[in-house]
Amino acid sequence: MKMTPESIIQQILEKKPDLSREQIQVRLSVARNMTGGLIAEESLLRMIAAELGVDVEGSEDGPFSHRLSLGHLVVGLNNATVTGRVVAVYPVKTFDGAKSGKLASVTIVDNDGLVRVVLWNEKADFVESGELKVGEIVRFAHGYTKADKYGTPELHMGNRSSVELEPQNVKQQDYPTISKFTTKINELSLNQKNVNLEGTVKDVFGSSTFTRSDQTDGKVLRAKVADKTGEVMVVFWNEQADAVESKLRRGAPIQIVNGRVKPSQNDEVEVHVDFQTYVDVSEVPLDLVKIGVLAEGFNDVSVEGEVASVPVSREVRTSKGEQVRLASFDLQDETGIVRVTAWWDHSETASDLMIGEKVVLENVYAKMGYNGKMELSTRSATVIRRV
Repeated sequence: MKMTPESIIQQILEKKPDLSREQIQVRLSVARNMTGGLIAEESLLRMIAAELGVDVEGSEDGPFSHRLSLGHLVVGLNNATVTGRVVAVYPVKTFDGAKSGKLASVTIVDNDGLVRVVLWNEKADFVESGELKVGEIVRFAHGYTKADKYGTPELHMGNRSSVELEPQNVKQQDYPTISKFTTKINELSLNQKNVNLEGTVKDVFGSSTFTRSDQTDGKVLRAKVADKTGEVMVVFWNEQADAVESKLRRGAPIQIVNGRVKPSQNDEVEVHVDFQTYVDVSEVPLDLVKIGVLAEGFNDVSVEGEVASVPVSREVRTSKGEQVRLASFDLQDETGIVRVTAWWDHSETASDLMIGEKVVLENVYAKMGYNGKMELSTRSATVIRRV
């Protein structure tokens, strides 16, 4: 049976005789103004009925035809139900205070938009247990909407809300992936606040540590990401740097949801990744070169071997007059042995290595040493990793 605004009003009046038609019309007018006329009256009246505790019977094309699309969510809704594909899952966080608890969040998309869903207390268990996964279609019922710090609506799931992991009457093809909402790199600008990106890692510039103003340690890692339209520097901070460091390598596909656009020191666009960002880096096999085949001109190679000598650290002055620190050690595999020189920040990592440890050196270059033997040297994009 097709429902009309009048038939829904009649059902509300029958089940709530203390309400007048005029009161319902006032509620409808307020809801219409809040949503800017983007939502049909039938849907608005269903929302009003749900807030009043009235179950409306009948629908136009199935029991969930009154669901809101994500593009129509506005701040101030008290009983909103949406369905979307999960494209990002963020870790559970606990908080203390007058009332302790926990929260987690996910980002979902449909064909009209994307929205952050905040799950409070026991609803956060869906994330903590691993039940909520990227790629799945999920229905979030009876939530309420609030504005985030940018004024964008987000859906909150509280005590009376419900999470349906395998909703009925949905089709996979009706729900896109994050690709529908990504920004091309050549379209990035400093006027944007948050962006979604998909691309390939072009270069990794290694990590470094720093001391915050509160004297705690922080970590930062930089990588160049490219798509068909251009490339951009992506800056990973603290726990995100730890999470991706072992995965980031040239050629790895990467997806970033809710990255922050910030200017570099040269006022160029950078994308920053912090605890509010979701990152997925696909594993790619590392093409390892045997030490015995190294030759002049191997400018971007990765080798695996065993530390064969105690690293020796020293400071040298470059041709530009810079005082820099380096560490040298021998690396061997079953095909040969080579001298490795680690510069700048990599010298600290190399200094901590011990004889017999197995390591992988990613993105180093080979050159002929003064003694006529092949040597390996690090660059800013080198990664030294124990295995």
